[in-house]
Formats: sequence, structure tokens, C-alpha cells
Amino acid sequence: MTTQKPILEQQMSQMQIKLKSSGIISNYNESSLLRDEKDEEMSRSALAMFRAKEEEIEKKKMEVRDKVHAHLGRVEEATKRLAEIREELEALTDPMRKEVSMVRKRIDTVNRELKPLGLSCQKKEREYKEALEAFNDKNKEKAQLVSKLVELVGESEKLRMKKLEELSRNIEALP
Repeated sequence: MTTQKPILEQQMSQMQIKLKSSGIISNYNESSLLRDEKDEEMSRSALAMFRAKEEEIEKKKMEVRDKVHAHLGRVEEATKRLAEIREELEALTDPMRKEVSMVRKRIDTVNRELKPLGLSCQKKEREYKEALEAFNDKNKEKAQLVSKLVELVGESEKLRMKKLEELSRNIEALP
């Protein structure tokens, strides 16, 4: 209201200047009664104009306030909607994170179990290779011995056959 008083005074003085320039207040020699009436009428009309402008300003102020409140209401609704959307997004990604985390933990556990099994497998593979090599060596040795045996048996048979033929000839040569 303190800023409105100087505005009122300014408007009133502007009104008086307009009235004087239009010829309404031209005769200063009129009686003081007529002058007072005119001043009073001017004051009333200036006051009425001021009140009208004041009401218009208040009306516009209320309109702006209502628009601001309406806009704030929409902003609050939009904010709530965005918060709900963000919560929905977090809810969507959260189960996936849990599942991924569980699978990763399970993979780590299986990796820990695989390590000793892999070492055991490698050890058994080495043992198997050593046993296979020993088995193959013994098989070769057996094959060599069998071929030697076949050779010896063959020679032995030849020698026995020779001996038998010789004995058979000796028997035939007997009188």
C-alpha cells in the first residue's frame, strides 16, 4: 500500500493537469465555492479512477495467482507421475539385478568346485597316460616274447622233425 499512495497522488496530479488543459479549470477568479466543488469532484473522479484501476490490478493479480496455482498443480502432478515412472523403472531393473547377481554367485561357486576337479582330472590323465604307456610297453614286450616263442617253437619243431627223420632213417637202416 505504501507504493500505491505515491501512485494515487501522481494520478491525481495528472488528472488535474488534463482537466486544466481541457479548459474545465480555466477561470481562477471564480468563487472559491465553485472551485472547491470542482476540486472535490475532480478528487472524487480521480479517486473513482484510482479505485477502478486498483480493482483491475487486484483482478489481474488474482488471475495470475490462479494461473500460477493451476500451473503449480500441473507441475506437482507431473512430478508425482515422474516419481511413479522412476519407481516402476527401478522395480523392473531390480529383479533382473537380483537374478544376475544370483547367477554370478552360482558361477563363482561352480568355478571354485571346478578347480580341484580340473586338477584331479589332470592328475588322473597323467596317471592314465603313464599306465597306458606302461601297458603298451608290456604289450610290446609280450608281443616280442610271443614272436620269440613262436620262433623258438618253430625251430624246436624243425629240430625235432629233423631228429625224428634221422631216427626214422636209422630205424629203416636197421636190418
